Amino acid sequence: MSKELNTVYIGRKPTMNYVLAVITNFNSSNTKEVTLKARGRAITTAVDVAEIVNHRFMKELNVSEITIGTEEIQQEEGGTRNVSTIEIKLTHD
Repeated sequence: MSKELNTVYIGRKPTMNYVLAVITNFNSSNTKEVTLKARGRAITTAVDVAEIVNHRFMKELNVSEITIGTEEIQQEEGGTRNVSTIEIKLTHD
């Protein structure tokens, strides 16, 4: 979970950890919307989390919005590099 309300940042943990975070967020706070955020190689995990939650656990969820983009990251050696990002908004009716 993150400091931002109703946002789950996807990283290197196992997929089911994030699935549990999404389900817990929807159930504990009576939330109508949860956002998954990921960048780089974690994008595939974010898509997996959205699909697992939607098809296995909470069939009433909808993917309301998907936003893709690019962030410029500063490298330690100097210079910058571009990293892809994704935000997936899951909504509960």
